[in-house]
Amino acid sequence: MTIGLQRRGATRGAALPGADAGEAAVHAPRVGNPALFGGLVLLTALVVLLDVRTGEDLRLVPLLVVVPALVSVFGTIRQTVGVSTLIMIVVVGSHLVSGGTFWDVATGVIVTVLACCLGIGACVLRIRHAMQIARLRSAAGALQRQILRPLPILTDQILAHGIYTPIEEDRLVGGDIYEVVQSPYGTRVIIGDVQGKGLAAIGAGFAVLGAFREAAIREPALTGVVDALEDAVARHNVFSAQTGETERFVTALVLGFDGSDRVEAVNCGHLSPRLLHDGAAAAVPLSRTSVPLGLAELSREARAAEWLDFPSGATLLICTDGVTEARDASGAFYPLDARLGRWAERAPYEVLEALNADLESFSGGVRRDDIAALALRRTTAGGLDRPMAADHGARRAAETFSSR
Repeated sequence: MTIGLQRRGATRGAALPGADAGEAAVHAPRVGNPALFGGLVLLTALVVLLDVRTGEDLRLVPLLVVVPALVSVFGTIRQTVGVSTLIMIVVVGSHLVSGGTFWDVATGVIVTVLACCLGIGACVLRIRHAMQIARLRSAAGALQRQILRPLPILTDQILAHGIYTPIEEDRLVGGDIYEVVQSPYGTRVIIGDVQGKGLAAIGAGFAVLGAFREAAIREPALTGVVDALEDAVARHNVFSAQTGETERFVTALVLGFDGSDRVEAVNCGHLSPRLLHDGAAAAVPLSRTSVPLGLAELSREARAAEWLDFPSGATLLICTDGVTEARDASGAFYPLDARLGRWAERAPYEVLEALNADLESFSGGVRRDDIAALALRRTTAGGLDRPMAADHGARRAAETFSSR
């Protein structure tokens, strides 16, 4: 499950399922009753006909006892019970008609009933397990909404579209993080990548996001925000060491937008942004890149901010290394800069649509890392057309958050 590509206030793809929706999907039949029972009647008729033709030398009807087990793999409980009932009637009737000793008939009947009951039991256990998974996914969906906010996000300075795709389909949240916060000092944006995978990595990412949401509003200087993030990762690593977990570091790019044609940036071991403007796309060089969050003790230099040009109408693309390190079947890396040049004239959400589809095609659907990307464009005069009504919800969300 992903926070999929989102376009002008509308989410593309299915929304996160709630518990009721997930449970309803579990109970929904994968094969309709007419198709299932129509096919079963035809199969039964064929087997009975062949059984009659082969006579006593080769009994085929008893082989139908495997059908309930097969149906239990994909059918509902009601469908499995219905199929089992029909199979029991046919097979038990066949044993009674064919005759034989009492023990032969009794053994055939017992085996048939037992096989059908086992099929029903297997279906019940499968449905129960699927229900538990659906509830866990619902809980994970609630966790995701607390960790990563839906996109797009509209503030006074920028409109942020984005894509987020965790490496595992059953994991809603991976090690990549992002956030956009409206503050008294402008809009602050972070994109980052936590070392490692799993719940421990998610915990480190949540520590960074929590610290960013607070510090982005409190700290006047962008370097002060980054210092708060460093402290949060350091505290998290102390706690991790006490509980026997692996200590983590986080690569991050923190940006500050004040409405001008320049962007303040503090790079903590992360990828450089890409600027799409006037039909061209290019990486923006950052000369003051420092160590990742959590590793400040290894560097003697304090983190410093630098300023990047961000003209009106330009799109600033920031992403994690899941994009640049995607590989094709031959092992070649994804040529991000070459591909972005093709889409430099497009709107931000169109760039992300093209990027998402191209990554899927390039990698053959095989992902080796989480993918996160944000496309940012100024909302100042001349930088962006008047947002559609759907985008006002993002503005209200940003204003509500900044007023806390």
